[in-house]
Amino acid sequence: MTATTGAEFRELYRRLRRDRPDGALAELTPQRVAAAAREVRSGLRVSLAAPVETAPGPDNPEPAVHRMTGAVAGCLPAEGLDFARDHIAMNVHGDADSHLDALCHVVYDGTLYGGVDADTLTTGGACALSVDLVRDGIVGRGVLLDIPRLRGVPWLEPGEQVGAGELAEAEAAQGVRVGPGDLLFVRVGHRLRRAEHGPWDAAAARAGLHPGAMDFLAERHVAVLGSDGNNDTAPSRTEGVAFPVHVLAVHAMGLHLLDYLQFEDLVPHCAREGRWSFLCVVAPLRLPHATGSPVNPIAVL
Repeated sequence: MTATTGAEFRELYRRLRRDRPDGALAELTPQRVAAAAREVRSGLRVSLAAPVETAPGPDNPEPAVHRMTGAVAGCLPAEGLDFARDHIAMNVHGDADSHLDALCHVVYDGTLYGGVDADTLTTGGACALSVDLVRDGIVGRGVLLDIPRLRGVPWLEPGEQVGAGELAEAEAAQGVRVGPGDLLFVRVGHRLRRAEHGPWDAAAARAGLHPGAMDFLAERHVAVLGSDGNNDTAPSRTEGVAFPVHVLAVHAMGLHLLDYLQFEDLVPHCAREGRWSFLCVVAPLRLPHATGSPVNPIAVL
């Protein structure tokens, strides 16, 4: 797939830009949420999150910290009441753990989404467009497009890109259509490759979307975008922009992104039932001034 020049990217950004108070979530109307509930047939629930990792690795140099703070072996009272307790700390925007990007996450040309001044990002947190925008959760119709299945391979290799045409081809092959207000999930096979070959430096090399694929999302009025990778390809082939999909999705279109999900548990169920759409529930933590949150999205078939 061809590289994107700086001028081409600027034109794509100009064409895709939308300024709405709630971003693309404006597409997720109460009527569409209610309609998404009709996707539930078998009642099967499947997590789309990977387990939080506490061991360092080439794609996770700052792993989450989990330590027990009470009621552990060797420190238990002989009798009476005690409680098991623990403490967790993590880098939300790493390259291993599943997380949601808030609309304040991407700074481009000195601004946030909608032209909000980037000075609203302070040492105390984000004063605008934080993850608090989705404090009531994101509930809607999820659609999974499986690109390795389309190509007849187990996964895409790092550096490979997915364009708008392939998204449309995957729709046709899977017998599903992405529509307004949908939560679009694009599988590139990142998690399966990682499980088979071990972790690698995903910041330097990973499969993802071509910037032109965002035209597909705009045409279909998608509300949320998620992937089992970072959504962006590395290394970037867009002149002067390291994360073009993040800039277009978050900064131009107001899309909340879900990075580093895992679809390997969901794919067999979708294949067996012959359908690739489902009710999806995403519940970020209530972190009023945060730029993102760890998440455990649940698909309900």
